[in-house]
Amino acid sequence: MSVFANITGTGSYLPMNRVDNFQLTEELRVKGVETSDEWIFSRSGIKARHFASADEMTSDLAVHAAHQAIAAAKVDVQDIDMIIVATSTPDNIGGFPSTACIVQHKLGITSNCAAFDVQAVCSGFVYGLHLANALISSGANRRILLIGAEIFSRILNFEDRTTCVLFGDGAGAVILEASPTPGILSTAVHADGSQRDILCIPGHAKDGAIEGSGFLVMDGPAVFKLAVKVLEQVGYEVLQKANVEASQIDWLIPHQANIRIMQGTAKKLGIANDHVIVTVDDHGNTSAASVPLALDHGIRSGKIQRGQHLLLEGVGGGFAWGAACVRY
Repeated sequence: MSVFANITGTGSYLPMNRVDNFQLTEELRVKGVETSDEWIFSRSGIKARHFASADEMTSDLAVHAAHQAIAAAKVDVQDIDMIIVATSTPDNIGGFPSTACIVQHKLGITSNCAAFDVQAVCSGFVYGLHLANALISSGANRRILLIGAEIFSRILNFEDRTTCVLFGDGAGAVILEASPTPGILSTAVHADGSQRDILCIPGHAKDGAIEGSGFLVMDGPAVFKLAVKVLEQVGYEVLQKANVEASQIDWLIPHQANIRIMQGTAKKLGIANDHVIVTVDDHGNTSAASVPLALDHGIRSGKIQRGQHLLLEGVGGGFAWGAACVRY
């Protein structure tokens, strides 16, 4: 009998420190950086973002979101047999031990549960969904906790207004379980390393320290142009794989990076803007956390209902991108 991966619970977490455009503008002005609420909102659709406190780690954000997803799915935490954390901002330098292993410990999971991180930047959650679907469909795992969690505020140069106003911190999580009923209908992931420099952290480790810049840098126009192109292509790819028409998609849940990219993608896919889940205004670009944050918001707000078709898309540094067609 065929086995399919189904989303049975979702959760999310945003740090308590909410910084709106007006507050950020004042803080940046002290540093000699001039910007405004109008400048930020007109270019990105962002009104606010959340920043983690000094004592919060990426694993802490992940655990908060995980608790919500576990409660929503009504599963015993000890029955989770795999944890996948998508993050570009792991707890430890070098990414080990993995943030997923730290999350496992903080959740108190002592049973037979593997854990690892996925690093595909803003497309990390979709990459993780691609992997989780394959693991469950193959019979290797039955209950997977997939989390996207980021603290981007610690890799932002607050003297560069082209990046520091766009990103925020947060986490989103889903529980995926084996089922005889199709849930994840199709997935696809891609990458193009030749475009690695348009969104990256150029520094690297040397002698126990960072050589070069440890701050995120981005070529905004190049990212915009490439993002809209590849999101259209991968969107149609997964729809074709799932034998689903764009007109059948109830909700497009894109990476929450920039409202113009989101609307441009929706237009190319023939999906109306009122069928796009938008949360970028409240939390900015939270990288791998943005898609699960938007998914959880759509479900908890009552917009997303069981049986509906969803199209999830992510795109980010690498350059990496992917999509999934889901029957929720």
